[in-house]
Parts: sequence; structure tokens; C-alpha cells
Amino acid sequence: MTLTELRYIVSLARERHFGHAAEKCHVSQPTLSVALKKVEERYGVILFERSSADVRLTTIGDQVAAQAERVLEEAGKLREIVAQGKDPLQGPLRLGVIYTIAPYLLPRLIPALHARAPRMPLFLHENFTVNLAAQLRRAELDVIVVALPFSESGIVSRLVYREPFCVVMPRGHQLAQQSLIDPGQVASENLLLLGIGNCFRDQVVQACPKLAAPGGTEGAVEGSSLETVRYMVASGAGISVVPASAAASWPQEDSLLSFRHFSEPVPLREVVIAWRATFPRPQAVDILRAAILDAPPPGVIAV
Repeated sequence: MTLTELRYIVSLARERHFGHAAEKCHVSQPTLSVALKKVEERYGVILFERSSADVRLTTIGDQVAAQAERVLEEAGKLREIVAQGKDPLQGPLRLGVIYTIAPYLLPRLIPALHARAPRMPLFLHENFTVNLAAQLRRAELDVIVVALPFSESGIVSRLVYREPFCVVMPRGHQLAQQSLIDPGQVASENLLLLGIGNCFRDQVVQACPKLAAPGGTEGAVEGSSLETVRYMVASGAGISVVPASAAASWPQEDSLLSFRHFSEPVPLREVVIAWRATFPRPQAVDILRAAILDAPPPGVIAV
């Protein structure tokens, strides 16, 4: 099979829709459909079950699609080796960052990285950890920035910084009378959390024992992003636990918000960069980490 045919197979396996797969491959739907039909006829197998409502992989199709992904990843490495073999800091670096880190890391990272590697632009993608990990495994991303716990086969990670959590509350809230907040206190308040599926929500629940108990998050109001949570708190909807980089990035003179640190032991998260062990540009990863340490997000503890 040609690499083009392998791309068609992988794209249709992911999209389960001929039109969407063709769009991803930048070809017409008939072109993709005819090409895949020829592959099936050439080898005498059916890779996809077709219906008016759905496209499904057959058993053999599932095996072929999985192998095709591996072949395409290896072919991509050849192109990278050729393109960046002489200079691993030349050419784009595809970086994925989780939603609760990107807005506070990237404004500082971009100029710091440009100073160290001006010929290595970043292609950026924000998403949840589970999605970034899948894209990293498929070689759609080169490096990702996520929070621990994170463990994937064939993926290498390295700690970059630790980030304390803090409490944000409406100005004049009773907890604002304290200089430090005990983690156990937040569960008894009107608490705003990020939605289910966001790793920072899970970390907040784990950091506050009462939230981790059965029914501990019942009644908590959910926000879609940290910025949304910030405005909800400012409106008086409740309090929230946020990473230090977010709190430090928001106006400290805000007349509607107050910020307080936690008492010891302070809840925190550990942030790592992760990449495939076989990634052919380890120097680019080293430069990326150095650039983060040059200008870390506000409020974090670089390591």
C-alpha cells in the first residue's frame, strides 16, 4: 500500500464518515472512496462496513488501521530526521497544553522560546490531558505540557515546575478575614469547580478531603474555564480553588475579588513536559524546557 492509501485508511477509521475523512485528507469524497475500494479489491478483504448512517471497521480493518498508524508515524520520523537532522531547532514544534495551563504559560513562553530558538515556531493545541496524550501517541503532537499524575507507555516526562493552589472569593467574603485557608474549609462554602473531565477539578477534589468523600461535590456549581469561574466568583456566586498562575495573572486590585493562600501543607500540582521516547529532536525538547524555566508562569516554583 502507498502512504497515501494508508492515510486514507487511518482518516476514515478515525472519522467514521467518508466526507469528513476526505476533508481531513484534502481530497474529494469520491477520490477517497474509490481509492479505498481499490485497496480492498487488491487484497481481497473488506476493511470497512458501509451503511447510509455509519462506517465501521471490520476486524481485519481494525488491525490494518492500527498498523497503518504505526507505519505513518515511522514515515513521519523519516521526514523529521531529514528536515531537522542538521538543525533540530529549525522547523515547527507541535506543542499541546492543557486548558488550565495554556493561558498563563504561553504569553511568557513564546518570547522566551523565540529568544533561544527563533527558527522553531510553535504550532499550538489546547485540550484535555487524555486527548493530548492520544495525539502525542499518534505523533500528531511532538510535546505536551500536562499535570501529574501522567503515565503513558513509550512516553517520557520531565518535571518543570510545581504550582500551589489558592482560594479566590468575592470581596468581603467571611473567609477573607483569614490570612490562610485550611483546605477543609472550602467544602462547606458555595464552591465553583471546573466541569467533569478536567484534570484540575480532580486535583482540587483530591486536595480537599471533604470534597473527595461521597457526595462531597454535590451542589458545586461548574464553570467551563478558569476565566469563567473568575467572573462567576466576582459576581458573588461562590468561591473557588484556582492554580497560582491564574490568580497571579488576574488584577490584584480587582474590587470584586479577594485571594488567599492555603495553610500548610499547601495543595499543589506538578507540571511536566512529555514526549515520545522515539522523538528524533530531543534538543528541541531541552530548549522548550529551558525556555519555560527562563520565564515560568507567575506564582509557580520552577525546578
